Amino acid sequence: MRRSLASILEGFPAVRPADPVAFAGLAGRLGAARRMLVVLDDDPTGTQSVVDLPVLARWRVEDLEWAIDSGAPAAYVLTNSRALEARAAEQVNREVVAAAVTAGRSRGVGIAFVSRSDSTLRGHFPLEPDVISDALVEAGEPRPSGVVLVPAFPEAGRVTVGGVHYAGARDGYAPVGESEFARDPTFGYRSSRLADWVEERSGGGISAASVVEIGLETNRSGPEAVAEALRAAGDGSTIVVDAVEEDDLRQFALGLDLVEAEGRSYVYRVGPPFVRARIGQERREPLDAAEFADPVSGGGSRGLPASRGGLVVVGSHVGLTSRQLEHLVAQRPEARVVELDVPAVLDPATARDALDEATLAVVRGLEEGDAILHSSRTLIRADDPEESLAISRAVSDALVQIVRRAVALTRPRFVVAKGGITSSDVATRGLSIARAVVRGSLFPGIVSLWEPADGPAQGIPYVVFAGNVGAEATLAEAVEKLSER
Repeated sequence: MRRSLASILEGFPAVRPADPVAFAGLAGRLGAARRMLVVLDDDPTGTQSVVDLPVLARWRVEDLEWAIDSGAPAAYVLTNSRALEARAAEQVNREVVAAAVTAGRSRGVGIAFVSRSDSTLRGHFPLEPDVISDALVEAGEPRPSGVVLVPAFPEAGRVTVGGVHYAGARDGYAPVGESEFARDPTFGYRSSRLADWVEERSGGGISAASVVEIGLETNRSGPEAVAEALRAAGDGSTIVVDAVEEDDLRQFALGLDLVEAEGRSYVYRVGPPFVRARIGQERREPLDAAEFADPVSGGGSRGLPASRGGLVVVGSHVGLTSRQLEHLVAQRPEARVVELDVPAVLDPATARDALDEATLAVVRGLEEGDAILHSSRTLIRADDPEESLAISRAVSDALVQIVRRAVALTRPRFVVAKGGITSSDVATRGLSIARAVVRGSLFPGIVSLWEPADGPAQGIPYVVFAGNVGAEATLAEAVEKLSER
């Protein structure tokens, strides 16, 4: 049963605005301490809450050094680990930590690690924070004091109140364990109370009773109260945090800053807006058409013909994405809609023909205007979570092949990728983006625009659109905004 946010918040203290001077000083204090946040982003949608930060789709030491040399207080490393099985996710996390520590030492900068994941609790937990902690010790660094879990994403309707995490929209909020996200074939769960969810996901390895809860009563009492709660938590604790408003995240970030100045450190397992709060970055107005990068005329150095339209790639299967896709198609009847037949792609006997037909249709669509490429909407599941993940990867691989082959023949005016796995694979393997800069969001706090810094996509606006954010019209509105350029 859905409830209004006002009814959920009954009896809790009112939000307390963060001290603007102290908040504005967070980035400066990170710089003065020669520290940088490295965000291991398990899909690229974590960047939608920040601006003007470097993004890496590779994690060579020289790539991390490039990010450090930018002078930014944080950098994102796109691991795409949510699309990987546990063993591969562990390996990727270890590699990133090792490269980041090495790069930090070469530049005289200390690295703090953020494990950015889904605000609806899907992903490899507690595996990834545990691996980061272990990898730091293996690299000769101190073990972090604990893991801080802050999945709240208020702009997308994800809030935590009284230790319970909610997913909501205009029609009300429901405990996240009752949402469609909890039925994910790979990362499904039952619990909505974060302490119980930690116990469930850890297989009982971390008991709910041992989890430290920092509620709104503490958070809204100010940074000193937050700092006291953090000091009282024992080493190795998992700490879950209530947050409903941006100022809740800011108050918590200021409390963290106090205890970290005393020598404590944490691995942060968080939703998208936490990084913005931790580095003292103000929320920016959404980008308008005049701020988008212009495509390189004539297709750039490759001499490709510039297409008349943009490419929209939709891989996510959550219900919201399907409704957004339906609305987009209805609003843009002139666009070429190309449906990838998933059963045909999964069948070796028909896969090649299915890919060839879809690629040709996309290229022809871009020559005439916009092209919308999407996987068929029936989600194919397997009984085993690893098999379900393998099916998702196979579908994403097919979409990537089509994008890569299409952009080798024509240059889209823009590319929008819908869904976490999809947006990662399209960026790294479809468009060969290795380095980029997040320029901002298309809507308040959601849907980020990247400026590729290298590769064949340089000069093409690339939009990362999470599968689980926005209203039914948001995807169509994004395409309309991009088309105004």
